[in-house]
Amino acid sequence: MAWNEPGNSNNKDPWGNKGGKDQGPPDLDEIYKDTMRKLKTSFGGKGGNGSSGNNQGGGISSSGLILVAVILLMVWAYLGLSTIREAERGVVLRFGQFHSIIEPGLQWQPAFIDKVIAVNVESVASLTSSGKMLTKDENVVIVEMEVQYRIENPRQFLFSVTEPVYSLRQATDAALRYVVGHSTMNNVLTTGREEVRQQTWQLLEETIVRYNLGIQVVDVNFLPARPPEQVKPAFDDAIAAQEDENRYIQEAQAYAKAREPQARGVVRRMEEEAKAYKQRVILEARGEVARFEKLLPEYEAAPEVTRDRLYLDAMEQVYSNTTKVVLDSEGSGNMIYLPLDKILQQQQNNKQQQDENAAASAGQYSPPVNSSSRSSSQSTGLRESSRYSGGR
Repeated sequence: MAWNEPGNSNNKDPWGNKGGKDQGPPDLDEIYKDTMRKLKTSFGGKGGNGSSGNNQGGGISSSGLILVAVILLMVWAYLGLSTIREAERGVVLRFGQFHSIIEPGLQWQPAFIDKVIAVNVESVASLTSSGKMLTKDENVVIVEMEVQYRIENPRQFLFSVTEPVYSLRQATDAALRYVVGHSTMNNVLTTGREEVRQQTWQLLEETIVRYNLGIQVVDVNFLPARPPEQVKPAFDDAIAAQEDENRYIQEAQAYAKAREPQARGVVRRMEEEAKAYKQRVILEARGEVARFEKLLPEYEAAPEVTRDRLYLDAMEQVYSNTTKVVLDSEGSGNMIYLPLDKILQQQQNNKQQQDENAAASAGQYSPPVNSSSRSSSQSTGLRESSRYSGGR
């Protein structure tokens, strides 16, 4: 039942208005005085009547002071806790001055006395330095270099210079301009890029050590340099020609490497063939000597017969390699040409035609005749007959 409904005998106003009269919200001053009186009573003091204005109270007891001190000590101890991550190191400042460096983990330092600054020493950051620079041969190039770094010494990084990252950028720009100013444009654009990178890295590390920046350079990337737009087409043609030259040189070297083993193999084969030919000629010569030694006694016994036989053997060897014979008639001055190959081939064709006709009339199958073997046999027979007939 609501407090202001009919039939409610209590008729209590939640705002403290007795009798249900609308007297408005309570006074804030009264609430404050009532709260202070309760606090004094809890700490051992005597609370007075707030309405009468006689605020007579005693002092705070020792137990209250101890409780307040314990609470303040716990708050102070809690404020001194700090967590350092695995990739960080904590730089401790005591009354604003460097004191020590703490390792990762849960650490405690006295609050309001020490201040802990967490510094990430494992993450790698990068910055870029670029601009138009003048080379040794008085040409302008647009270069750009990227530097990757990480914090190595947190104390030096925080307190050696005011802005270490800005100082690193300026040192990179100075080192790059110095190296480019002592290099030709061709080296910066093409062949000397690695040399420019290494020299810039070395100068940058010397500057970091000199100023105690507490930074370690992880890597330096020399990004593609380019000439000004006005002369870019000419330099593109020069670079393309240089790339073609390098490509031709590499192709020639590859061809030489491929041909060299083949040439060595050919030389080896020729050497082996020469050795085999040498051995064959030696053996043939020895065989001729042995044959001559055996023939000598026969020649001494019958010179005419041996001479004729040698002549016939020689002519047989000559005629065996030819199919044409030329005869000279003594005293007539006429030369007779005998085409033995044509004669033998004509005879062979005629013989084959006769065999085929005979087989066709008899109804039998006649196998084909090898013309080459027949011609060779007939030529051999002719030579044998001429040999033994005594003709020369």
